[in-house]
Amino acid sequence: MQILTVFTQWLVDTIGKMGYTGIISLMFLESSFFPFPSEVVMPPAGYLAWKGEMSLTLVLLSGIFGSILGALFNYWLAVKLGRPFLLKYGKYFFISQESIEKADKFFQKHGHISTLVGRLLPVIRQYISLPAGISRMPLKTFTIFTTIGAGVWVVVLTFAGYFLGEHQELLKEYLHVISISCIALALIIALGYYFVWKGKNKK
Repeated sequence: MQILTVFTQWLVDTIGKMGYTGIISLMFLESSFFPFPSEVVMPPAGYLAWKGEMSLTLVLLSGIFGSILGALFNYWLAVKLGRPFLLKYGKYFFISQESIEKADKFFQKHGHISTLVGRLLPVIRQYISLPAGISRMPLKTFTIFTTIGAGVWVVVLTFAGYFLGEHQELLKEYLHVISISCIALALIIALGYYFVWKGKNKK
């Protein structure tokens, strides 16, 4: 707990010094394949907004923008390197060309909802851009649904730090609740989409 407190204070100081550029940079890392959790970026930024040292609006925009940049970076890598790599070496990982083609068809039909839901799920959040890029999901569609998913996550985390104010020690407990809530929301969206899609295909 003491280590977490020290680390959080370090992030507050770092973001305070780097400003909105720091938020964009850290969220870029979080949204790409680097293992950097957004849970330790946006709540401290929200706390600084609560203190009046940063603009809440700009904090939110910076967090979302950084997330989009990181997702686009992953998407670009997958487009340029992912597909050729899988076609050449996929057999060593039990990935056949047929399975790649099935993934392509799936993302052509359901890529938008997969991207949105994936952005709300821990771990998957960082990597949902890769299958989207490999399947060459339309960039505009990918960007729109990435923005929505990332926006929900960034807003929730930022407001957690903002509304906790001086009680940042409660953050760990609230982050657990937030993660579970986002997983539940993702499940509801996925189930809702499935039943709507199934209903349309019955007609």
